[in-house]
Amino acid sequence: MKGDYQDLVDEISALLGAPATLEDRDFRLIAFGAHDSGSGFDETTLDPVRTRSILTRRSTAEVRAWFEKFGIATAESPVHIPADPAAGVLRGRLCLPVRHRGTVHGYVWLLAGSDGPPAPVPAPAMAACARIGALLADEARARADLGPYLLTLLAPESAESRASARASLGEALGGGGPYALLCAAPWAQPVPGVRTVPGAAALCLLPVPGPAGPRLAALIRIRTRSDLSPAHLAAGGLLAAAGPVVGIGNPVHAPDELPGAWREASAAARAALARPRLGPVAQWSEIGPYRLLAALPDSGPGHPVDPAVRPLLEPAHAELARTAEVFLDCAGQAGRTASTLSIHRQTLYYRLSRVEQLTGLDLHDGEDRLLLHMSLKAARL
Repeated sequence: MKGDYQDLVDEISALLGAPATLEDRDFRLIAFGAHDSGSGFDETTLDPVRTRSILTRRSTAEVRAWFEKFGIATAESPVHIPADPAAGVLRGRLCLPVRHRGTVHGYVWLLAGSDGPPAPVPAPAMAACARIGALLADEARARADLGPYLLTLLAPESAESRASARASLGEALGGGGPYALLCAAPWAQPVPGVRTVPGAAALCLLPVPGPAGPRLAALIRIRTRSDLSPAHLAAGGLLAAAGPVVGIGNPVHAPDELPGAWREASAAARAALARPRLGPVAQWSEIGPYRLLAALPDSGPGHPVDPAVRPLLEPAHAELARTAEVFLDCAGQAGRTASTLSIHRQTLYYRLSRVEQLTGLDLHDGEDRLLLHMSLKAARL
């Protein structure tokens, strides 16, 4: 489909004798025509707004607001926009609204010449815009229907159902990775529209039991595996909408990698709920030991607890449990622990002896300390 867009943009560029740029209605770049290789490249030919759009794949909010003042979001015919150096628009441009069945789905932009408004747009160019509108409308419908496929792929469905969902999702996405999968938990709001979450390709709600459920899954387009800024932008929007924590899994390219990314995103969300210092947005790659601990089942009535540690986890011994956890977090350094807890060393030693009595563990033994530390961390999840 990307090739179809490029062919149509090249067709419009040839018909109008100027390089065209195609953006969706959210001002995300889809395709652009090339400058004539024989033209000079200076400020009279390279408009900063167009250059930024091509380099960053989208326009800024300020540029969007400025252009929308000319009524392009509801226009039914080409709109001429004059140059305005104060707004950073050094050249005028012609905006061809890309419409389908009465709805604007995007815009084709052409830089105007220096001798006033452009000539009327020929009918074949507007026909090409109409074909682009039909393609964008089809793509929008496909995006709107991806939530059920994502839900089937992430939920414990049959192997046949998951295989069908994986194929449908892959076809709809068109292999356009990489993507990041987000987990917003707990999520008590309706599933938001896919267009309300920046960069979202699909959204669905999973009714996961436990303190971190239900959870919203959001599949977000990212530029490169090393740049998760679009995922963090989407996470910020989800936080503003419902105020949960958001976990981000490692980037993926193919739909068959999504279940693993969902486990990572869910683990990161659980870790952020258990340790607020990790959130409210937590990446799986940055949650340290919780990557391992979150692989355990969610806490609840059936959550396994080591028998030796179980007495320490009773509400009556919450202060002792906290003292033991801080002591182990401080690598067994009594001075640091006492300072962190704001208690005297003798009080610390007394509490630690009570911990040993309750659990039967020896805090001088490395394996006993490891068992206690892991159990206390796991109990937070």
